[in-house]
Amino acid sequence: MAAHAGVDPTAQVHSSAIVEAGALIGPDCRVGPFCTIGAQVRLGAGVEVKSHVVITGDTEIGDQTVIFPFSVIGEIPQDLKFAGEDTKLVIGKRNRIREHVTMNTGTAGGGYVTRIGDDGLFMAGCHVAHDAQIGNNVILVNNVAVAGHVVIEDDVIVGGLSGLHQWIRIGRGAIIGALSMVTADVVPHGLVQGPRGELDGLNLVGLKRRGVARADISALRAAFQTLKTGEGSFRDRAIGLGDGADSEYVRELVAFVTGDSDRGFLTPK
Repeated sequence: MAAHAGVDPTAQVHSSAIVEAGALIGPDCRVGPFCTIGAQVRLGAGVEVKSHVVITGDTEIGDQTVIFPFSVIGEIPQDLKFAGEDTKLVIGKRNRIREHVTMNTGTAGGGYVTRIGDDGLFMAGCHVAHDAQIGNNVILVNNVAVAGHVVIEDDVIVGGLSGLHQWIRIGRGAIIGALSMVTADVVPHGLVQGPRGELDGLNLVGLKRRGVARADISALRAAFQTLKTGEGSFRDRAIGLGDGADSEYVRELVAFVTGDSDRGFLTPK
């Protein structure tokens, strides 16, 4: 590749890579063979793009992120309503984006931006659709499909070959079992499993691994039982839990259930 004004002098760009005029390649980046970097792409410090990767569109990638071969990052949405408007993809720091992952820019109907947080792992074959908002420390296992407008909060794990329906929310710390189709919101720290995903408990293993206090875990377990068997609607039960709740985790659960939902909720069986 010929010298390029937007490439930091400490960056290493393979001679077979194409970096379009206007792209910004930060310090200590490495761009491998046969990659294509579009004119509106911005790579932060230490980003590694291994080989045969396409990064296009108005796409920003944070420091120390690594992208593996045959990924396509920043292409236009798979949405027939998309009319070529200026939209973005913003990816945070220290993400690991494995082989054949696709991530699309946003649409006018979703705020114009698809956003990925920090420290995520996106395993081979995952798809992140337009306007998705994904938090920090999220793991998508192989071939997970995230539809448009999905919100995934921090510390979520989604098992392999699972699908997330458009417009749903996955609360912080939830875990989705493999081969699940999730069609409604999942409460924070929920455990979902089954071909048509069902809320089957709490992600107790995840809570313990993150060092959550035993008192908070006990409060969450009691809250879950109330949601499962209490009087009134699911929302009414959640509102009742908020009255004088001492645990921040219970208050978080209540705020999630009483917030805006486009798809309703998976409820305990």
